[in-house]
Amino acid sequence: MPLRPADLTRRKQGGLPITMLTAWDALSAAVVASAGVDAVLVGDSLAMVVLGHATTLPVTLEEMLHHCRAAGRGLAAAAPQHPPLLICDLPFLSYQCGADAAVAAAGRVLKETPAVAVKLEGAEPETLAVIDRMVRSGIPVMGHLGLTPQSVHQLGYRRQAGDPVSQERLRRRALALQEAGCFALVIEHVPAELASALSAALVIPVIGIGAGDGCDGQVRVTADLLGLTSRQPPFSPPLMQGRALAVEVLGRWVREQGPAAAPAPATRPAAPAAPHC
Repeated sequence: MPLRPADLTRRKQGGLPITMLTAWDALSAAVVASAGVDAVLVGDSLAMVVLGHATTLPVTLEEMLHHCRAAGRGLAAAAPQHPPLLICDLPFLSYQCGADAAVAAAGRVLKETPAVAVKLEGAEPETLAVIDRMVRSGIPVMGHLGLTPQSVHQLGYRRQAGDPVSQERLRRRALALQEAGCFALVIEHVPAELASALSAALVIPVIGIGAGDGCDGQVRVTADLLGLTSRQPPFSPPLMQGRALAVEVLGRWVREQGPAAAPAPATRPAAPAAPHC
């Protein structure tokens, strides 16, 4: 049986760490599933990792659905008996334009892909109302606070909640997300002490990225850990130099196909000699 959102809470209650990695297609999903990860996030980071955009903002709902279906096929192939929990990010403007549109977008994720939950950013009053509506409609929701990439033009990519006032604001928002019905919360690029305190205070799991080791779990962008991207955030250093390794191996293959290794061209019959005048 696949993992369900409630299983993450049971892992927290049992003191078991939660692991989550991103995937963007069947190949990447099969790899992370084979590694034994608990949850797979089809993150809107694929806008940058796969589609070449500078931010996550341009990716569309249709593109997220397309990639989520592909990731689901990879999970089914790699872990048919016990696939990880599959979660899909809701992209920018798919849930900020009213509850009806937001529920419709999240509903499409559950109807048209193998994902069993969605993730969205922020905890503004409008967002909390949307989450409440989704949860009451039977759609599991994961929250996301701290560095929220869809707010890049307001917040940038800098560390968040660095002062007591903003830390207290983030605590209140985290409690509000739990109250609204989120089954888990991603906390990104905030002080480790704050993330650890949130993990202790909340019933739902707190999954950190750039938030220290005191969270209930950790999430990373898989391409960052594998060193496939040209730049990684400071809180997610690569575990291997995958990009350099791939270039080296493929470059070696290309060189092996060079002129020295190429078969000699077929010899054509000699043309008959021209008559002498």
